[in-house]
This record gives sequence, C-alpha cells and structure tokens, in this order.
Amino acid sequence: MKKTILRKYANLIAKCGVNVQEGQEVFITAGLDQPEFVQMVVEECYKLGASRVVVDWDYQPLQKTQYKYESLETLGSLTAYQKARWEHYLEKIPCRIYIESDDPDGLKGIDQDKMLKAQQMHYPLIKGYRDALENKYQWCIAAAPGAAWAKKLFPELTKKQAIEKLWEAILSTSRVTDDPVAAWEAHNANLQKHCAYLNSLGIEKLHYTAANGTDFTVGMIPEAEFKGGGDTSLQGIFFNPNIPTEECFISPMRGAAEGKVVSTMPLSREGQLIENFWIRFENGKAVEWHAEKNEQLLTNIITADEGAAYLGECALVPYNSPIRESGLLFYNTLFDENAACHLALGHGFPDTIRGFEEKTLEECRSLGVNDSMVHVDFMIGCASLNIDAITKDGQTVPVFRNGTWAF
Repeated sequence: MKKTILRKYANLIAKCGVNVQEGQEVFITAGLDQPEFVQMVVEECYKLGASRVVVDWDYQPLQKTQYKYESLETLGSLTAYQKARWEHYLEKIPCRIYIESDDPDGLKGIDQDKMLKAQQMHYPLIKGYRDALENKYQWCIAAAPGAAWAKKLFPELTKKQAIEKLWEAILSTSRVTDDPVAAWEAHNANLQKHCAYLNSLGIEKLHYTAANGTDFTVGMIPEAEFKGGGDTSLQGIFFNPNIPTEECFISPMRGAAEGKVVSTMPLSREGQLIENFWIRFENGKAVEWHAEKNEQLLTNIITADEGAAYLGECALVPYNSPIRESGLLFYNTLFDENAACHLALGHGFPDTIRGFEEKTLEECRSLGVNDSMVHVDFMIGCASLNIDAITKDGQTVPVFRNGTWAF
C-alpha cells in the first residue's frame, strides 16, 4: 500500500480518532504485524503535540504460551507495576489507541476455562480504575492487516496479495479518501441526523423480527438517547472511538428484554470464532443459548459475571452499509458490527444518558445502564430484519424494513 495513503490513515487515527491535544500522552496497543504503520501513527501523534507516546506490542502466540505455563493466581493478579500504570492513567488521562490485526483463529486451543477464571479474578482489581476513567479519556479502535487475518479473508491469494487486498478494504470502509477528516465530518453529521430523528420519537421499546427466527423486544431507559459517530469526553474533547463506524446506538434498560435473537455473522472473541448461535432472553436476562461452534466460549461470555447475561447496547446499522456492500465477512467485530444491526452483552454506556455529565456513574447505572466486566457485540442484522419502535404514547413507528432504515 502506498505510504502516502497510509500516512493519511495514520493522521486520521491521531487527529480525528483520538484527537490528540497539546501535551497529552498517548498509549497505543498494537500487534507485531504492521510496525511501520504503527510508527506512522506514533509520529502523527507527536506532530499534534503529544508529550509522550508509548507502544505496547501484542502477540497472540505469546498470550497462548502465558496461559499454558503461568498459574491461575499469577494470571489473575495485579502486580505493583500494573497498578502503577493504572494510577498513571488516572493522573494523566492519556489517549488510548488500539490497532487490531489479530488472526481470528489465533487463540484456538487455549484453555478457555483458565482464561475466564483469570479474567474474573483480575477484573475486580482494576474495576475501580476503569470506573474512575469512564468517559474521561479519548480512545480509538482501528485496524491494520495481519498476514493470518488477511489469508483468512482471501485464502486464494498469496500472503502479500492478501495483505494488500485487506489494506484496500480497511481504508475504503474507514473513509480514507483524498480528505479523510472532511469525509468523517460529513459522516458524523449524517449519523447525528439519524440519531436526532430516533430521539424525537420517544421510544419506549423496540421490537425486532426476522425470517430466521428472531422475535425480540427490548425496553429503553427513559433518560437515554441514541448516539452515533463521534463523542465528547468529560474533558470536553471530541473524538471518534471507532474507525470505521456506521451505527446509531443506545444502552437499553437492564432487565427489559424478551424473546429470541439469532446471530447472522460469526462472533470473533478471544482469538476464536463462535458460529451459528442464538440467545433467548427472559426478564432481560439470557436464559438459554446454543452455538454450533464454540458454544463453551459463548457460555463463558454470558456467565462471566452477573451483568454479562444482560444487554448493554442496541445498535442500528443498515444492511446496505458500506461494510456490508464490500461483500466481505471480516471475522473482526470492529468491522462486522458495522455491517448489520447488533446487540451487546454486558457493559452499557453511561454517556447515552442525557445530562450524564452532571450525574455520577452510580446514578447512570441506577437508571438502568448495565454494568459488567465484558462488552461483547454480536450481529443480528439481515435482509429480512424489521424493527418497530413502540413509543411512549402508544404508537408503532417503523424504524427498519427489510434490513435498512424505514425513514
């Protein structure tokens, strides 16, 4: 891929993604797949005035080795230097950038039970830090091609050809045009128009139906609103947390979900794929589920903690989104969730509550925003999906018809 184009993408992540401010620190997590591109992102952050940029390299085979040989107690602990880093985050409020390139099957064979138990032990040790940082910092998830990921999508091509093809797909769906920043400004304005209409309806609940068996109703928090595209941190800094994004999303009322939802795409989780699954909800909680592949991993997600069986997000994405129209199944949630409507198990978003800036985290959660150690998106959109909004005054308003917007 031409370096001039990659430089535009790196600038987009730094400027439009996290929107680095003068003197701000930046922490980047990235795989070993595209070090030259990561260097470009680092440089663009410095050009915007970053005082320090730290890169944490990630490598799936190393993670598998750690889970094989380290004890559960070691994996689930919080070391002094890890605690010091969390305290540093609280003091400095740095930007966080995540550049995904993982192999969708890269953790195949890992001990899933050991991983879950370690996460369950570790999470309570960091939860206080996470809660204290909620909505305070800018963050952005973007992607760069890894060789194994590229070959998963394009097995008929050589490794070099597959990587180039995946670069093309990432850049196209991420709106890396002649002027990416202008393209994102226009895209954000369009998403916000859709959200404004949805918020004007006074939605009490959404009813989803599809030919594949989805028949599901979810209730809304009266104080919640749909959001999409960019967001503003509690420090007053505008940023775009996902590149790409096509969704209008909201956190639903915890405990107000009934019926069955059927997945329409594989779910990539912990370097493994969960395929052909469904979940049934009663009183807001997942009570029954089945997956043809990796059902145990799905079970581990839903039972990770008390909040994992409840919903934290409802996201509306038209079936004719640019990612869907690319014709690619990316095997990566960052992209696949933006190809179709999706739901998320677990953690909800307090910033979907109107006036959240004036509320405590506990107040937002008391209104119905779910809390959990996980936030796992799964796709339910398809060409036959219809969604109706039942409003507070008893009207039924079509929101989606045949997989796309009905307005």
